[in-house]
Amino acid sequence: MATSTKPVLHGYFRSSCSWRVRIAFALKGLEYEQVPVNLIKDGGQQHSQHYQELNPMQQVPAVEIDGMIISQSLAIIQYMDETRPGPRLLPADPKKRAHVRMISDVIASGIQPLQNLSVLQKIGAEKVQWAQHFINRGFEALEPILKETAGKYCVGDEISMADICLVPQVYNAERFKVDVELYPTIKRLNETLIEIEAFRTSHPSCQPDTPEDLRQP
Repeated sequence: MATSTKPVLHGYFRSSCSWRVRIAFALKGLEYEQVPVNLIKDGGQQHSQHYQELNPMQQVPAVEIDGMIISQSLAIIQYMDETRPGPRLLPADPKKRAHVRMISDVIASGIQPLQNLSVLQKIGAEKVQWAQHFINRGFEALEPILKETAGKYCVGDEISMADICLVPQVYNAERFKVDVELYPTIKRLNETLIEIEAFRTSHPSCQPDTPEDLRQP
């Protein structure tokens, strides 16, 4: 395990869960190191013995921080929020905090896992239709929730963990040709958030392991 004071993120450029953590680091203004884990090359580097020792679930991300290893993006983000200064990623108000956690879980538990790479690899030729179905089903639930909770951002006017989860999921929706126009609140929030520096600099198109053909011009 890394012994430096700088956290180490083991992730993949296009992993939405890794992107969540990159956004959180950026919002907190924290320096960190990145160790790419290619989910496709050589059958998937996440299945190597070395990586399994970091994360037995063989998923990204895993973060080495404060002498321990944390996997699962929401657990990482909440730990960072509890131990690092900077803007709060979970509101102090219990009701708003519950809304943030609810929205985050809708995405992180109810949408993203069903269109995750490991799932789609088992689906075969129907993987695009599968992903579209479950993203649309999730967005149909998420849209009315956000209509009630949103201000400038997902919950009121402060950026939170809910926003960190939303942007990577909209990116995935667009990759799978989901019509985001059907969800005006989701679309509006994403358009606002993606212009914020922390979301731009953490984008999959500009990471150390981003393939050249997918990099921003």
